[in-house]
Amino acid sequence: MEIHSLLSLALKNPYGLSNCQQGMGVYLSTPKTEKFSDDGENDRLRFGLSCMQGWRATMEDAHAAFPDLDSLTAFFGVYDGHGGKAVAKFCAKHLHQQVLKHEAYLAGDIGTSVQRAFLRMDETMCGQRGWRELAVLGDKMDKVSGCIEGFIWSPKSGEAKDHFDDWPSEEGPHADFHGPTSGCTACVAIIRNKQLVVANAGDSRCVISRKGQAYNLSKDHKPDLELEKDRILKAGGFIQVGRVNGSLNLARAIGDAEFKQNKTLPVEKQIVTANPDINAVELCDDDEFLVLACDGIWDCMSSQQLVDYVREQLNSETKLSAICERVFDRCLAPTAGGEGCDNMTMILVQFKKTAGSGTSLSSSDD
Repeated sequence: MEIHSLLSLALKNPYGLSNCQQGMGVYLSTPKTEKFSDDGENDRLRFGLSCMQGWRATMEDAHAAFPDLDSLTAFFGVYDGHGGKAVAKFCAKHLHQQVLKHEAYLAGDIGTSVQRAFLRMDETMCGQRGWRELAVLGDKMDKVSGCIEGFIWSPKSGEAKDHFDDWPSEEGPHADFHGPTSGCTACVAIIRNKQLVVANAGDSRCVISRKGQAYNLSKDHKPDLELEKDRILKAGGFIQVGRVNGSLNLARAIGDAEFKQNKTLPVEKQIVTANPDINAVELCDDDEFLVLACDGIWDCMSSQQLVDYVREQLNSETKLSAICERVFDRCLAPTAGGEGCDNMTMILVQFKKTAGSGTSLSSSDD
């Protein structure tokens, strides 16, 4: 393909998605069951994680696991992309960095810093620099993105590309880029000493097992929830067949800029918002483990069913990522279509030791 054709492709479709891949219901003839897994630990916790593409034509999930975000703090996050993988990968690369950088974090206010980090993702994905980063992270661009990006726009030499210490605006052909039309959910758990802070936007979920009882630490943001519906309608949107403006089956997400263009409203009141719910709890000795997973898991198992299964597996399996892999095999549909056909990502965090009285939690059978 000639360079002007590549250039044209990049300008029209910065995430490199083919027409058949842009739909959310495209399936393979046989599922991709190869799993990418990891394990780690420190003196406070151990974790295992895994991800699997499954029946979907593309893998659009991403994740982040930093047991030592700093000397006192662990960070875990799952990001479930829709319309492409670029936004999920952007969040996996940058969201935890933004949490660390915020002045509220330095003052010990984890909730404020993580909330600001969610909103900051939308801000940084705009303009020339946001466009450039998303294009490099996007689907099917890996082999040609360097050539295309170098031809379209070369960033200033010496720019610290992987740091949020400075995110200056850039001039270029996409300086007026309003943000990606694709997006992702984000569910993040931050653990510092006995404090657990969970931030969520979308329908990925965080669940804790306390003496074998499942407690949801996040709420699935679906458009038909009264609070979400009220915001959507007031912002000028509508709900059709359970979807925002007939297309998006989430009420909150990072990205999805087309639903965030009302200049008279703050970001928290747009049709779709990246503003997360924040839930802070105090860990106690009864807390066994934490699960973060995308909806590819929760579509197939309730919170309590997953907790029961993990507890059963822990009796004979010490490798936590292996338990995540078995969950995928259990959830994977035998044929394409319906539940068990989504991308699957799961992080399992087991607490080594906790102390304190803990807080009261309300269990859920969701």
